Amino acid sequence: MPVGWLAQAQWDALTPEQRQKFLPLCPDFAIELLSPSGDFSQTQTKMQEYLENGLRLGWLINPRDRSVEIYHPGQPVERVVNPTSLNGEAVLPKFTLDLSRIW
Repeated sequence: MPVGWLAQAQWDALTPEQRQKFLPLCPDFAIELLSPSGDFSQTQTKMQEYLENGLRLGWLINPRDRSVEIYHPGQPVERVVNPTSLNGEAVLPKFTLDLSRIW
C-alpha cells in the first residue's frame, strides 16, 4: 500500500489536465507498507526506482519482521528493527508516524 507526498511547488507546476491523470512526477516522500501477500524484493526495487526519479525520503515498512528500510538519495539503505516511530526528517519536519498500530 503506497502513500506519497509532494511539495506544493511540484503540484502548482502541473497543468489542470495533468492533475486529473496519473501524475507525471515522483513524490518527495513515499511510504510503502508491505502487505501480507506483498513481494519484499519487488517493493525494494520500487523504492530504488523512486530514488532514481527524485524521491527525497522513503520508508518501506515490513510488518512481518517489524522492520523499516529508510531510503535517502545517494546513501545506503538504513534498516531499523522494531522502531516505535519514524519522523519526516528535513522533508516533513513536523511529521511523526507512530508505528504502534502497525506492529
